[in-house]
Amino acid sequence: MATQSSLVEFLTSFLDDGAILQGGDVSGRTAGGLHTEENIQAKVILRPKTTEELSKILSACNESNQPIVVHGGLTGLVYGTRSTQEQFVISLERMNQIEDVDLVGRTITCQSGVTLQTIQELAEENNMIFPLDLGARGSCSVGGNIATNAGGNRVIRYGMMRDSVLGLEAVLADGTVLTSMNTMIKNNAGYDLKQLFIGTEGTLGIITRCVLRIREAPLSQNTGLVAIENLDSVIRFLKIVDSRLGGNMSAFEVMWHEFYKMVVDPKEKSTIPLNPDYPYYVLVEALGSDQMKDEDHFESILSECLESSLIKDAVLAKSDSERQAFWAIRDDVEQQTNYKPTFMYDVSLPITRMEDYISEVRNNLSRSWNDFNCIVFGHLADGNLHIIIGVGSDDIESQTKIEASVYEPLKLIGGSVSAEHGIGFEKKQYLNLSRTEAEIKLMKGLKQTLDPKNILNTGLIF
Repeated sequence: MATQSSLVEFLTSFLDDGAILQGGDVSGRTAGGLHTEENIQAKVILRPKTTEELSKILSACNESNQPIVVHGGLTGLVYGTRSTQEQFVISLERMNQIEDVDLVGRTITCQSGVTLQTIQELAEENNMIFPLDLGARGSCSVGGNIATNAGGNRVIRYGMMRDSVLGLEAVLADGTVLTSMNTMIKNNAGYDLKQLFIGTEGTLGIITRCVLRIREAPLSQNTGLVAIENLDSVIRFLKIVDSRLGGNMSAFEVMWHEFYKMVVDPKEKSTIPLNPDYPYYVLVEALGSDQMKDEDHFESILSECLESSLIKDAVLAKSDSERQAFWAIRDDVEQQTNYKPTFMYDVSLPITRMEDYISEVRNNLSRSWNDFNCIVFGHLADGNLHIIIGVGSDDIESQTKIEASVYEPLKLIGGSVSAEHGIGFEKKQYLNLSRTEAEIKLMKGLKQTLDPKNILNTGLIF
């Protein structure tokens, strides 16, 4: 087994000066993520520019039993980019080239280090849309989005990141390059091998290039913010809006009272869109084909729901700046820093079980703390909730109790401990609550087959 220094010396034989970072160039970088504020612990960062360079790097690391951690945009939320001094970091930040834009086939082909916002803007420049959207769009990379099967704000209409990936290229642990750059929506010629790398968090291979599916840009966009008295009415409102919009609903974001109150200033009632005293707030958006007709139809749906008292108040965005202001309320998760220390959770469960589930979480917390914050929001239409919890302490004992309060109730209702953020290091001890023993055994078998020396993101998931 080669030493790290001898391995680095070998890598310098084919990598340029900017490809290998050591010393202060490494220790000065953070490991990324909302909760992960510590600096990178690895001694070396490798930054290839091509698939061929990455292939040589992994071949050498595999031969030397050198474990590695993959870095994309460093916006993950489950500690998946943490490293140790025994590991090398492989960053894909220099693999950021756009290779092709096909407006007839509706695809963008690029390297995996390209940011999500770059893809979105490129699509928009060509009167197209790349539907994946999330708050970290300016920093997260499409390779990381694929590796974690990112979700975001438009899943109800366009699906997860998996649904926007037609083909990809990945490098296996031993350096083997698997190129499956399919450009077609339909391709049933044998196994769909790209699925081995989507949502597997870099544990089976490192994604280097991809073919992304883009769509024709919508010609109308209508956004409303709605106040509702109870969760049963929220669910009925979802059913009515989704049905009446005929498939055009692109977002249905729900904010519990505590979240809305956290991000708006109650003293500034003249500047906030809705009174901050309602139990639930829904941000609903539709994308269509005719702005005037669609706006009238959208407004009529909200008016009918107001007249029937299904919803208690509503406001329709009349400009792009108003629409952005509505979304700014939903996206202002950083306000949780006012409640520090906090823990954030990303769970998925049947919509009809949400009210009882949140009640159970709060009851669980009340058994250990008289005073706590439990702030809930998320993509309710997708069955995905985000929960921010603060109990005044972030010690291990408190974290363990909070995690048990959030995760254990999910097992009996068929929920998932991770809706869209992955497992990483943070959730692996709870994987068995959402996956059967047979499923986990097969996952481990795939890992052993594709990475027998266990060098890729060692310790993630299980």
